[in-house]
Amino acid sequence: MSRRTRFSQAAVTVAVVALAAAGCGKSSNETGSGSDKSSSGYTGKGIGLAYDIGGKGDQSFNDAAYAGFEKAEKEFKIGGRDIEPQDGESNADKVQRLEQLAKAGYNPVIGVGFVYGPAVKEVAAKFPKVTFGIIDDETVKADNVADLVFHEEQASFLAGVAAAKATKKDHIGFIGGVDIPLIHKFEAGYEQGAKSVNSKIKIESQYLTETAQEGGFSSPDKGKDAANGQIEAGADVIYHAAGLSGQGVIQAAAEHKVWAVGVDSDQYGQKALAKYKDYILGSALKNVGGAVYELSKSVYEGKPLSGVQRGDLKSGGVGFADSNPKYKALTDVVSAVDKAKQEIIDGKVTVNTK
Repeated sequence: MSRRTRFSQAAVTVAVVALAAAGCGKSSNETGSGSDKSSSGYTGKGIGLAYDIGGKGDQSFNDAAYAGFEKAEKEFKIGGRDIEPQDGESNADKVQRLEQLAKAGYNPVIGVGFVYGPAVKEVAAKFPKVTFGIIDDETVKADNVADLVFHEEQASFLAGVAAAKATKKDHIGFIGGVDIPLIHKFEAGYEQGAKSVNSKIKIESQYLTETAQEGGFSSPDKGKDAANGQIEAGADVIYHAAGLSGQGVIQAAAEHKVWAVGVDSDQYGQKALAKYKDYILGSALKNVGGAVYELSKSVYEGKPLSGVQRGDLKSGGVGFADSNPKYKALTDVVSAVDKAKQEIIDGKVTVNTK
């Protein structure tokens, strides 16, 4: 029986650790050796996590997943293993990776990113007693699969409002990693949010690649080049939805002393981006870490989630980070973002997905 719920927001902190070469994929990290069975009937070996393109250390999407993985490990005193992707890998490689985790006794096994859809579908059918999770995909329908998805467009709407209020030139930009429907949701929300503030605002828009295999989510140099082009065209606030490539966007913005808007994680607080953080206006948050944590908790407690679990503004599944003191000082921007957030929660505003 599938249960449709909205996972609640879980506070998570990203920590990046060194990876040791092992297993299927470029590298992996294994911690712990099992659960504290005195307080739970959990019998698995721990959490299995398979990363998306860009891997751990992207300061964004994958690191958010790792944060939830780490939080669940520590809180429930269970083991875990996280595995990096390979460059140019096939679906068969993903199948092998997930099977490896399931055979080893990890439960749940979570694929980070929509690219794991076909692999999760295949492997979940072979291991019906294991709970599988897939982030950013809701096409896999099975009793032992949880589809962990989000209203990305809602967070992006807030990013658009912030950008339109913060720009001094009425000219902003959007950079998507790959030209796919998922990233179109980010662009649609951003554009709608910006135009709700200024219907005549100019918006540059660019996708780095047509396919993920071309490096759209894993090439900071591509992100930097695109951002430089948009800045030269006149944009003074740039929002990226480009994974690891977004580091290049943020670097370019800082070098030109214009605003960048981060994505997925609160990029203002990422150590790898510390020297650029003064130019990170905020970040459109997607609580990937919370989704990983909540699924792990449900399995640990013997009540595994399944079916579509969609995070939105109301549940805390998406949001807008306000960590930068310079953002907080822009009281008119903050007020506009807060107002837009409440209007979306109250149903007064419906955000576009295309």
